[in-house]
Amino acid sequence: MFKRFFNLFRKQNLTISDDFDKIKKEKILAKIENLTGLKPSKEEYFLKAFTHRSFLELARDNIKSNERLEFLGDSILGKITAEFLFHNFPDADEGLLTKTRSQIVNKNSLEIIGFNLNLQDLIFLNNKYLSVEKKKMGNVVADCLEAIIAAIYLEFGEKIAMKFVEDFIIMPQISSGVIKDDKNYKGQLLEYFHANKLSQPVYKVIEQTGPQHNKTYKIRVDVNENIYGIGSGPNKKTAEQEAAKEALLLIKKNKILKES
Repeated sequence: MFKRFFNLFRKQNLTISDDFDKIKKEKILAKIENLTGLKPSKEEYFLKAFTHRSFLELARDNIKSNERLEFLGDSILGKITAEFLFHNFPDADEGLLTKTRSQIVNKNSLEIIGFNLNLQDLIFLNNKYLSVEKKKMGNVVADCLEAIIAAIYLEFGEKIAMKFVEDFIIMPQISSGVIKDDKNYKGQLLEYFHANKLSQPVYKVIEQTGPQHNKTYKIRVDVNENIYGIGSGPNKKTAEQEAAKEALLLIKKNKILKES
């Protein structure tokens, strides 16, 4: 189904317009060859990927912008990223995987990557339009990157698209530490209760032991007078985190039981 849906994009009868600057066109094709190691045979996919809708006002021919390719590329990027995280981080839970995928594929991340690849110098656009709204240039670059993913998929296939996404989008962010175990259990617990429109967790010190210079605190976390977790530590902050961690484990366990 996924491939049949994408194959609809292959059936478009695309033509190359004389409106495209020949020097920039050659640079675009050279850029794609440099990024993928492959020379495009259907250059129209890539010319369209680099065509912002503002350029249509300047073109004499009835050319199309990269918006449809952007839509397709967004779907491909999400699928590849989800599969990569699922297979390479088997110990990460659903919440961490979801947060990491969102970080990798969001517009801010794609904008940074797009500028690092110098895509902004190759995009066909109306400079007059962008001179008024320069803040949109980041979105233009991010959208172009998504369109390039789709063009690579259509021209070279899924394996090459996957390699491109992993090499230039996923791995640079993984290396920079975008995926890491979230140790802020109190924050996770609060986020869970807020998302489910439940009362805020309340932390209570239930026991203090040891001398003043070496105390151990035991803290309980309650929600609506129900005990969700108990934790201990050398200070209140650590004990609260341990209590929240236990609460999250209890919630996860009960959720699994309900789904079984």
